[in-house]
Amino acid sequence: MSPDQEPSPAAAARPEPPAHPDRPLRAHARRNREKLVAAARAAFTAADDTVPLEGIARGAGVGIGTLYRHFPTREALVEAVYAAELDDVTDGASALLDRLPPERALRAWMERYAEFVATKRSMLNTLHSAWASGRLATPATRERITAAIGVILTEGVRTGSLRADVAPDDVTAMLLGVFLSTAADDEPERTHRLLDLVVDALRAPGGS
Repeated sequence: MSPDQEPSPAAAARPEPPAHPDRPLRAHARRNREKLVAAARAAFTAADDTVPLEGIARGAGVGIGTLYRHFPTREALVEAVYAAELDDVTDGASALLDRLPPERALRAWMERYAEFVATKRSMLNTLHSAWASGRLATPATRERITAAIGVILTEGVRTGSLRADVAPDDVTAMLLGVFLSTAADDEPERTHRLLDLVVDALRAPGGS
C-alpha cells in the first residue's frame, strides 16, 4: 500500500490513536498533517473557507479519513492553518535579516504579512464563529506581529538604515490601514505601492 492510500476496512477499524499532545507524531503521520495544512492554506487563499474538505484531502494526496484523523472538524483545520501562517510570518523576520539588510528585509516581510492577511481574510467566517463560541482560543496575533516588526526595526536602528523614533505598534497600525483600505480592491499593485510608501516613511534621515 502506498503512503497516500487509505487503509483497508479492517485497518480502518483499528485507527491509530491521536498523538498525545506532548508526544511527537510519527514521521509518516507528521508528513500527512503537513501536507493537509499546506493544501488547506492553498485552497483557502485561492477561494474561501467553504472549500470542501474532500477537495483539501485530494490536494494533499490523502483520503478523507486521514484528514479527519488529524482534524476532526473544519474549525480544527482552520485553526491549524491559521497557526501555521502566523508562525511563518512572525518567524520570518529573523530569517529575512539573516540574508538581507534591514530595509530590504522589512519590505520582504511586509509582502509575507500581506499574504498572511489574505489567507486570514478567507477564513474569517470560521475563525470568528469559533472564537466567539470559545471553541478556538483567540490568538495574540497583533502582539506577535508587532514583535516581529520590532526585531527588524531594532536591527535597522543599529545599522542606521531605519528610524529610531518609530514604535513597532505604529508600524503595525500603518500596515493594517493599508490592508483594510485595499481589502475590496483587485489591484495588488496598489498594495505594493502603499507598502513602498510605508518603507519610505521608516527610512532613517540620510539613509539610502
